[in-house]
Amino acid sequence: MAVEVALAMLQRDGRWLMQLRDEIPNIVAPGCWGLFGGHLDAGETPEQALRRELLEEISWQPNELEFTMVHHIHRRTAHVFHSELSVPLEQLRLLEGQDMALVSPEELLSGSIWSSHLGSHRPLADGLLDVMQHVLQRQT
Repeated sequence: MAVEVALAMLQRDGRWLMQLRDEIPNIVAPGCWGLFGGHLDAGETPEQALRRELLEEISWQPNELEFTMVHHIHRRTAHVFHSELSVPLEQLRLLEGQDMALVSPEELLSGSIWSSHLGSHRPLADGLLDVMQHVLQRQT
């Protein structure tokens, strides 16, 4: 049975908010860049789970979330939502992860993103490039 997650594609001024995941071996994609979000708890809808996760991870959530797509990879089903990031990056509090950044589409499509906190490039989580390509194609 696939694990269900809800993920947020948050955009501000043409850039996308990304989370550099912690280096914990038993989590999904340790040390890789991904979208904020997480697992659905029992009885939660994907949107409810995403709102909870955003508050837990960055202490903020958007007023509106637009469902974008479902993405399947390995044994994970991701419910992907899109919204505008209506506050500056500096107003977010990173409560989970090593770093966060607003990233251009070109940086995303390169397959790795610079972490100013670590001082190095880190790869994207599995499947993130597929999701981003799908969304960026829809915007053009």
